[in-house]
Amino acid sequence: MKMKRTDIGVVAFFYLVSAYFYSQTVKLPASSQTYPRFTVTLVFGLTTLYLVQMIVRAVKNGTESGKEDFKDFQAVQFIVCFCATIVYLVLIHFFGFYIATAVFMVAVLLFLRVKPLATLISVVVIMALIYFAFQKFLGVRLPVGEVIKSLK
Repeated sequence: MKMKRTDIGVVAFFYLVSAYFYSQTVKLPASSQTYPRFTVTLVFGLTTLYLVQMIVRAVKNGTESGKEDFKDFQAVQFIVCFCATIVYLVLIHFFGFYIATAVFMVAVLLFLRVKPLATLISVVVIMALIYFAFQKFLGVRLPVGEVIKSLK
């Protein structure tokens, strides 16, 4: 299999994301840095392994553009999901993580024509996983939101 040149952008994106999150991690208290640093290091390491794999494929088999993978690209879906993500980030600030995440997931999944029952199951399972993994197991406080804070 040939290396796809479009994958270079994916690798660059993940390196940038890793660098950004690592720079944010060092601002945390020392006691809170372990898990984020582990996660960022894991993403960085996996990205590096993928880069090595790409280079090996390029040397062995050559390269190809990779643009054919985007022949079914639907710009409207991308733009709507991108805008929904921006709205999601704003909603987190005002309504907190759980409400914003549930609204975001329902809206995007229904927009992408996922069946309502599958949407409901997905939202409930993801919210439960997040709650137990982050709040119960790791003890992470997720954003509550300004509106919710003002109601207390």
